[in-house]
Order: sequence, then structure tokens, then C-alpha cells
Amino acid sequence: MSKNTLFDKVWDLHRVCSLPGGSDQIFIGLHLIHEVTSPQAFGALKDKNLKVKFPSRTFATVDHIVPTDNQSRPFKDILAEQMIGTLEKNCIDNNIKFFNIGSGNQGIVHVVAPELGLTQPGMTIACGDSHTSTHGAFGSIAFGIGTSQVRDVLASQTLAMNRLKVRQIWCENNLSNGVYAKDLILHIINQLGVKAGVGYAYEFAGPAISALSMEERMTICNMSIEGGARCGYINPDEKTFSYIKDRLCSPDVDNWQQAIIWWKSLRSNTNSIYDDVIKIDASQVEPTVTWGITPGQSVGVNQKIPKLNEIDPNDQFIAEEAYEYMKFNPGQEIKGTPIDVCFIGSCTNGRISDLRVAAQVLKHHKVARNVKAFVVPGSEKVAEEAKKEGLDKIFKDAGFQWREPGCSMCLAMNSDKLIGNQVSASSSNRNFKGRQGSPNGRTLLMSPAMVAAASIAGKVSDVRDIINK
Repeated sequence: MSKNTLFDKVWDLHRVCSLPGGSDQIFIGLHLIHEVTSPQAFGALKDKNLKVKFPSRTFATVDHIVPTDNQSRPFKDILAEQMIGTLEKNCIDNNIKFFNIGSGNQGIVHVVAPELGLTQPGMTIACGDSHTSTHGAFGSIAFGIGTSQVRDVLASQTLAMNRLKVRQIWCENNLSNGVYAKDLILHIINQLGVKAGVGYAYEFAGPAISALSMEERMTICNMSIEGGARCGYINPDEKTFSYIKDRLCSPDVDNWQQAIIWWKSLRSNTNSIYDDVIKIDASQVEPTVTWGITPGQSVGVNQKIPKLNEIDPNDQFIAEEAYEYMKFNPGQEIKGTPIDVCFIGSCTNGRISDLRVAAQVLKHHKVARNVKAFVVPGSEKVAEEAKKEGLDKIFKDAGFQWREPGCSMCLAMNSDKLIGNQVSASSSNRNFKGRQGSPNGRTLLMSPAMVAAASIAGKVSDVRDIINK
């Protein structure tokens, strides 16, 4: 059993009690809600005549269903308008802070909370969204939960959970030029598998992780759930503290030094014991592209789609399903695959640094004629900063559509959807069947830089061929 890791320390500090059957009741320090998974939870409280236990620990925004082309109210989509209206009312009725459209702080929940300083080391964080693991980049333990658990947190500020094992993923050396955090996490999931993390918390560590910016670390932790892990985290360091300092909800000047001392004490000890340790050579990772219907089915951009006999027998059935659905032949090169739609955005890669990298690739280039390309900032703050830097102009000059903040085509709960069997080059996190709005749509996950490169060529390309010229 793991000992003296950050996970162990944070878990023990937030354990209210041990429950019959072996699970623990865990206090949740920060609860994030949005318009999709909260209505039924609030309805359940009302049915039982219960109130929100600690309203000051819950924060709301709207992201999943908001349109990105026109956000004027009422929304054209009646259901979307009903959902945002319900969230607005529930927040007013329960005295919950709501970052609504036009507030300057609206956006994807996993983008908004860090940029406001709500996400801090040592916290337990819950949200009714799979990719809540994002917040682990700050040294917090963050869980995606279902609607019934959203209800439980609203009512009691606690969750009943089984303690996790801890696997350290040590990333040696550094990423090479043109290779990004998205490539690294896709590579890790490919190497370990999409089910390897079941029952685990992933601690990402090593020189390659330390070298990453905070926004890159959020990308890594965001997709730990795609490797089966319940959460993923990175020990806080000076980059963490620098990112948090002076944000809206960060500790004030009088408490800042005390906060840093506290945060440092939570880091995994040098003699920590892990349930498992995996080593990854980051210098060997190249730009990575998914070819299948799970995030684990990926190859380097200059590699070929594996043949069936090259795949683990346990994964061959889903590989055959992927070949058929994606219309790929085993042994086919991924490079050169024609692209119909290019999407830059999502809680995985919709931050300002993602837009900067993609804009740098696009500068002085044009989107291929046959490609529809659009970029969706992760928040109103990201959009504002991008406009200050002129990034929106670079995108628009290249032929991209510039959209308003939201989840957009990551899960296509609004009008941003693939049509028919279109192929999408996407900076999002899931390539499941139908994920981007069409039951036949095909998604290739890659970094924002690789999406930009694909948009220029109209096909999967190696971004290094552009940036190294």
C-alpha cells in the first residue's frame, strides 16, 4: 500500500470517517457544477426538502450546451435555454456563485476554476464531469462524479469512496521540439492501456513533467481518466505557486507565505512508497495521433496503424471494430489521412498556450479548401487574452472560424457536430464512436499544433515539417 505520497496525505486529511464495507467518507473542499449534471441533483434535494450544505464551496459555470456561434439569449436550442435557465435559478435559490455568459469569467469548468485561483494544492475537488482530473495538475485530488454524487456533495459536502492505489508514472528526459503534453499523455495511455489505471491514482513525475508549464500539466492530468485512473496529479512546485499567485480567489498577501509552506508539506516524500512505478522516456515520444475508437489506439505520426498480430490479444476485438468503423487498413500509414474538420478547443487543449502554439503554426498559412476549421477558446478570459495578442486575427486570416467559449465539438451537445462520416482532427480528449455528434463521424485526437498542421495540408501531417523550416 502506498505511503507518504501526496495522494495519501490529502486523502487522510479529508477523511471524515471510515464506513462499514471499507470505504471512506471524504470531505470535498471544492465543488464545481455546470448546466448538464446539476439539474437532477438540485431536483433531488428539493424532493427531500434539503438545502445545499456549504454554498460557499460550490461554484457554477455554463459550458456543455452553450452555442459557440451565437450566445445571445434566449438560445435557439430550446433545451439548452431551459438548462441554462434552470442553473441560473438553482444558483440564485441556493446562494451559489455563478460565472455566467458575459461575466468575464464564463467558460469550460476545468479552464475557469484554475484561472480564477479556485483550484489549489491539497484540495479535494469534485465535479459532475469526467475530466475533473484536470485539477490534479495543482497537487489536488480531483474526481469526476455522477449526478447522484453531485446531489450527495450538495447535501453533505462529502462523498463515500474507496481508497485508491497510487501509481507513479516517471517521465525521464524531455520532450523534443514539436512534441507537446498532448503527445506525451496519448503515448502513456497507448503504452499502459485504457484500463490500466482502474483503481489507481496516477502521480506524474520526472524531468519531463517538471519541465512542463502549468497549462501543459493540466493537459496531462485531464486525460489520466482516459487511461482508466480515477484521478491524476502532479506535486506542486514553484511553477504551481507562481500560476496561482494574485488570482481572484488565491490566498491574499497576508496568508500567501503560510499557504506555500502548507502546500510544500503535502508533496510526496522522497521516501514515498508507491503501489507501482512506470518509467517513460519522453525523448522517444513523437507527435501522436489516434487511429481508433479509444484514446489508447494511437501511433506516432510517422508510424503505421498496427496489424492485428501486433496488438495484445485482449485488445484485438476492439481493434477489429476500430478498423471497420474508422475505415482504416491494418498496416496503413496514419500520415496523409484526409481531414474534413479541424477543431481546436476543449478542457484538454483550449487554453491560451494551446492557442498560441497553434497560431504560431498557422502564421502565413491558409486552411486547405476542403477543410472546415474552427477554434473555440476555453473561457472568456482566454478569448480576451487571445484577442489582445492578435491570435484571433491569425486564426481568421488563415481561414479558421473564431468562436465563443464552450465545450463545443468535444462532445457536440450543441450545434457543433460532425456530419456523416467526416474525419475530424481534434485537440479534444475522446474519440469514441459518435462522440463529436455524428453516429458515423471519425475523430483523430492530436495536439493543437498537429491540428493546425492538418488544417493547412488537408491531411494528417507532421507539424515538425512546418516549425523546423
